[in-house]
Amino acid sequence: MAASSGGQRPGPFAEGFPIAASQTESTSPARSYDGLPLARLAAQTADAMRGKDTVLLDMRQSTPIVDYFVITTASSPRQMKSIATEVKTRLRSGGSSRAALEGEESSQWLLLDYGDIVLHVFSPEGRALYDLENLWADAARLDWQATT
Repeated sequence: MAASSGGQRPGPFAEGFPIAASQTESTSPARSYDGLPLARLAAQTADAMRGKDTVLLDMRQSTPIVDYFVITTASSPRQMKSIATEVKTRLRSGGSSRAALEGEESSQWLLLDYGDIVLHVFSPEGRALYDLENLWADAARLDWQATT
């Protein structure tokens, strides 16, 4: 493949790459949809399924990738799967049908991704290892027990 003038490769990255941080900042108005009610439902469901130390993190100021993290701990791989299954069922009835499940074969971390909400179900060892609350310490903890 011949190089184009200026030593850049032809193709989609030839001009304007790498992208400056200022080009990724969103100036669009806030979305009208807020996933907080479904995130709370996910946390409440995890708690009802005996998840331990359940937290709800508001990620909107920390990353553009996701709005909310729900993090909980299960005592066994079977309980991890049960929590994920029940959350998926409850969120479906709450109006959210898209979900991707990751880590089904893992005994440390199971993830249910709804795009704007991500449920993390950890074993105690996995939660300590990945330490998401510390990694995302700048994210606000929300009261998932609130009804409004």
